[in-house]
Amino acid sequence: MNLCIQTYTMARGRDASRPMDIKALCAFARKLGLDAIDWCGTHGLDPKDIRRMTDDFGIRNVCHTIFGVDLDQPSPSARAAGRDAFRAGLDIARTLGAKMVMLPPKGNPAHGRGQCFRNYVAGLNEVMADAKAAGITVTVEHFPAASSPFVSSDDLNRAVAEVPGLKICFDNGNVTTAGENAGEAFRRNAKDVVHAHFKDFEFFDHEEPGARQGLDGRWMRATLVGEGGVDQRGTLKAMKECGFDGYINFEYEGSQLTPTEATIVGVRRIRRWMKELGIPYDFAR
Repeated sequence: MNLCIQTYTMARGRDASRPMDIKALCAFARKLGLDAIDWCGTHGLDPKDIRRMTDDFGIRNVCHTIFGVDLDQPSPSARAAGRDAFRAGLDIARTLGAKMVMLPPKGNPAHGRGQCFRNYVAGLNEVMADAKAAGITVTVEHFPAASSPFVSSDDLNRAVAEVPGLKICFDNGNVTTAGENAGEAFRRNAKDVVHAHFKDFEFFDHEEPGARQGLDGRWMRATLVGEGGVDQRGTLKAMKECGFDGYINFEYEGSQLTPTEATIVGVRRIRRWMKELGIPYDFAR
């Protein structure tokens, strides 16, 4: 089991008109003892430049999160643009050397979750052959929106059953917004989990400033891991018991700390929990 940097977190609050500093990001990862990066988009960078610099630092590009893949459409012809965006994302993943891609499935509130699920499953089945030919694993995450087709552990299990080859990026914060305990949810998804995100939310029974509503009706507001209602230690315990040996992607969507500050504190906390639970930290990848 290991931890990795997530560029979605590191890019928060950054001037999007300026490319991300790859060298600084790699140096930061190495300073924290991390050997992998999850690229959520390319942030205005050439994938070839990313690969060259990460190779120089001995850092793996473990996953590429592809945004803008709209599979929530009612027919194959309507999903054509989504398939094209997916294939473009596969090309980027190949250049990065990433063996995995992830799709964040928002869903369209106008369709209803049932229709969104059917649309996404149909669309995923349309692109799996491309991913297989590229030697890249496709994952979807639990997404924290009431309109998303994939929020609960059951949603993801149903999707995996209907899309041969599909795997799960387990997001312990997002699955909690479905009203589930994260550790118990991991056990339900464990056999198909190949990647993970750790984040945290404060939960409220009523609307609060900066909060948004989840599938279970509660309101959630992002905070640092260990400071909200997500069962972080329980997730790690379940991972240990189920033999998970992939990467945990630290994620922070709050505004109390800078991305750098949050990542330093969050990575240290997760490592401390791992040590307390007797989970070996793998530096040898």
